[in-house]
Amino acid sequence: QVQLVESGGGLVQAGGSLRLSCATSGSIFSSSTMGWFRQGPGNQRELVARITTRGTTNYADSVKGRFTISRDNAKNTVYLQMNSLKPEDTAVYYCNADYAHWGQGTQVTVSS
Repeated sequence: QVQLVESGGGLVQAGGSLRLSCATSGSIFSSSTMGWFRQGPGNQRELVARITTRGTTNYADSVKGRFTISRDNAKNTVYLQMNSLKPEDTAVYYCNADYAHWGQGTQVTVSS
Protein backbone atom coordinates (compact mmCIF):
# COMPACT_ATOMS: atom_id res chain seq x y z
CA GLN A 1 0.00 0.00 0.00
CA VAL A 2 1.32 3.41 -0.97
CA GLN A 3 1.40 6.13 1.67
CA LEU A 4 2.39 9.74 1.22
CA VAL A 5 2.94 11.88 4.30
CA GLU A 6 3.41 15.65 3.95
CA SER A 7 5.04 17.91 6.49
CA GLY A 8 6.41 21.42 6.73
CA GLY A 9 3.30 23.53 6.40
CA GLY A 10 2.50 26.40 8.73
CA LEU A 11 1.89 30.09 9.11
CA VAL A 12 4.33 32.54 7.56
CA GLN A 13 4.35 36.23 6.74
CA ALA A 14 4.31 37.42 3.15
CA GLY A 15 7.80 37.32 1.70
CA GLY A 16 8.79 34.40 3.89
CA SER A 17 9.76 30.85 3.03
CA LEU A 18 8.67 27.32 3.83
CA ARG A 19 9.85 23.91 2.73
CA LEU A 20 7.36 21.12 2.34
CA SER A 21 8.40 17.48 2.46
CA CYS A 22 6.56 14.38 1.31
CA ALA A 23 7.83 11.01 2.46
CA THR A 24 6.52 8.00 0.60
CA SER A 25 6.28 4.35 1.53
CA GLY A 26 5.91 1.53 -0.89
CA SER A 27 8.01 0.75 -3.90
CA ILE A 28 6.70 3.25 -6.41
CA PHE A 29 8.70 6.37 -5.63
CA SER A 30 11.67 5.79 -7.89
CA SER A 31 9.42 5.06 -10.88
CA SER A 32 6.87 7.81 -10.28
CA THR A 33 6.36 11.35 -11.39
CA MET A 34 5.87 13.27 -8.17
CA GLY A 35 3.85 16.41 -7.85
CA TRP A 36 2.59 19.05 -5.49
CA PHE A 37 -0.97 20.31 -5.83
CA ARG A 38 -2.83 22.91 -3.80
CA GLN A 39 -6.41 23.83 -3.07
CA GLY A 40 -7.24 27.26 -1.74
CA PRO A 41 -10.52 28.35 -0.21
CA GLY A 42 -13.26 28.15 -2.81
CA ASN A 43 -10.85 26.99 -5.49
CA GLN A 44 -10.30 23.80 -7.39
CA ARG A 45 -7.24 21.72 -6.73
CA GLU A 46 -4.43 22.81 -9.04
CA LEU A 47 -1.01 21.56 -10.00
CA VAL A 48 1.81 23.59 -8.47
CA ALA A 49 4.87 21.66 -9.60
CA ARG A 50 5.90 18.21 -10.73
CA ILE A 51 9.14 16.34 -11.22
CA THR A 52 9.69 13.27 -13.38
CA THR A 53 11.92 10.32 -12.61
CA ARG A 54 14.59 11.98 -14.74
CA GLY A 55 14.37 15.21 -12.81
CA THR A 56 12.47 17.23 -15.40
CA THR A 57 10.39 19.86 -13.67
CA ASN A 58 7.29 21.85 -14.52
CA TYR A 59 5.70 24.70 -12.61
CA ALA A 60 2.48 26.63 -12.60
CA ASP A 61 3.01 30.12 -13.96
CA SER A 62 1.97 31.61 -10.64
CA VAL A 63 4.92 30.05 -8.79
CA LYS A 64 7.70 30.10 -11.39
CA GLY A 65 10.84 31.67 -10.02
CA ARG A 66 9.62 31.35 -6.42
CA PHE A 67 9.07 27.62 -5.84
CA THR A 68 11.46 24.74 -6.46
CA ILE A 69 10.55 21.06 -6.51
CA SER A 70 13.20 18.43 -5.90
CA ARG A 71 13.40 14.75 -5.06
CA ASP A 72 15.72 12.50 -3.11
CA ASN A 73 15.34 8.97 -4.44
CA ALA A 74 17.48 7.53 -1.65
CA LYS A 75 15.04 8.89 0.93
CA ASN A 76 11.85 8.39 -1.13
CA THR A 77 11.06 12.02 -0.47
CA VAL A 78 9.98 14.95 -2.61
CA TYR A 79 10.36 18.56 -1.50
CA LEU A 80 8.83 21.89 -2.36
CA GLN A 81 10.89 24.92 -1.44
CA MET A 82 8.64 27.96 -1.40
CA ASN A 83 10.20 31.42 -1.32
CA SER A 84 8.74 34.92 -1.56
CA LEU A 85 5.41 33.61 -0.39
CA LYS A 86 2.28 35.62 -1.08
CA PRO A 87 -1.12 35.61 0.62
CA GLU A 88 -2.58 34.03 -2.51
CA ASP A 89 -0.35 30.99 -1.92
CA THR A 90 -2.52 30.16 1.09
CA ALA A 91 -3.93 26.68 0.52
CA VAL A 92 -3.80 23.06 1.55
CA TYR A 93 -0.85 21.51 -0.28
CA TYR A 94 -1.07 17.89 -1.38
CA CYS A 95 1.65 15.52 -2.47
CA ASN A 96 0.87 13.24 -5.38
CA ALA A 97 2.47 10.22 -6.99
CA ASP A 98 1.73 9.42 -10.63
CA TYR A 99 -1.56 11.36 -10.46
CA ALA A 100 -3.01 8.39 -8.57
CA HIS A 101 -1.89 8.49 -4.95
CA TRP A 102 -2.43 11.40 -2.58
CA GLY A 103 -1.22 12.53 0.78
CA GLN A 104 -3.49 13.95 3.44
CA GLY A 105 -2.43 17.54 2.81
CA THR A 106 -0.64 20.19 4.82
CA GLN A 107 -1.93 23.70 5.44
CA VAL A 108 0.10 26.70 4.31
CA THR A 109 -1.12 30.10 5.44
CA VAL A 110 0.56 33.30 4.32
CA SER A 111 -0.38 36.46 6.20
CA SER A 112 -0.16 39.91 4.67
